[in-house]
Amino acid sequence: MEWLINDAAPVFAKVCIVLIFPFSCLDKIINWRSALKQANSSFLPGGPVLLVLAMIVEVVTPVCIVFDWYAGWAAIVLAGYCAITAVLYHNFWSYPRFWVAGSEGAPHVWDFFKNFAIVGGCIFIILGSDVVAEVEKVVEFPSAPAQEQAK
Repeated sequence: MEWLINDAAPVFAKVCIVLIFPFSCLDKIINWRSALKQANSSFLPGGPVLLVLAMIVEVVTPVCIVFDWYAGWAAIVLAGYCAITAVLYHNFWSYPRFWVAGSEGAPHVWDFFKNFAIVGGCIFIILGSDVVAEVEKVVEFPSAPAQEQAK
């Protein structure tokens, strides 16, 4: 039972968090024109370059996370990717009556929140990794007594 809790369950959870991304990359390959149209729909220039970068993120970060190879750093990249794509490409608030089923904006509502659910999963991966300790070695945070003296 210990193996299940300590080894299998965390790997299974990581797989569940990142499972969508390799398939999303495959979809971008198969439906390149449609994916390029979406990539060009934001104010950012360079749709083809953005699309290739997205595909790299969608293939590399899940592998790093599942196999625990720089998982925390990969989770930071993936969380940033999910947050940025949610805001830029699933801006449901810009569609009139987005809350009505069948409207053009309705699917964007769920994609937006799905992306932020994945960000939440990535935060758990980050907190369970060595990233926080590595950042603390580089960045000097003020101690509690120093903060009180500043007041």
